[in-house]
Amino acid sequence: MRKTIICILGLASAGLTLPVHAQALHAQNRRDLHRAVDAAIASDIARDRQAERDAKRQPYVSPGYGTIRTAAAARNACAAKAREEAGPGAKILGRVAASTMSTGWEVEGEVSGGRGSVPFVCSVRNGSVSGIMLHAPD
Repeated sequence: MRKTIICILGLASAGLTLPVHAQALHAQNRRDLHRAVDAAIASDIARDRQAERDAKRQPYVSPGYGTIRTAAAARNACAAKAREEAGPGAKILGRVAASTMSTGWEVEGEVSGGRGSVPFVCSVRNGSVSGIMLHAPD
């Protein structure tokens, strides 16, 4: 087989016409290549459609970005971030509330720390905490 391929390549480079079986082999390889490309395109289309269906089922979940997928997880993550920002010994006061937004959650609560009671607002986008703001007393 290897000698046949070398012979075919030699004939092709010399400008001679290819034998019939070599032309059939070339046509088969082109068909296989086209099938592989068609399969890859179909696979990409199917993956995109599945991602769209998943996004419709869970609009606040952004796969691949973070692990926060529910309002409860958003409340917990923001409360932990607020305690971290407030300093050592900080505690959450009262109830932490999460409200939905188009791309995630907005979480509000109050934390006690070295500066006394401080309200905070936290934003969760794309599955992770994107920002937190502590309203320090003046």
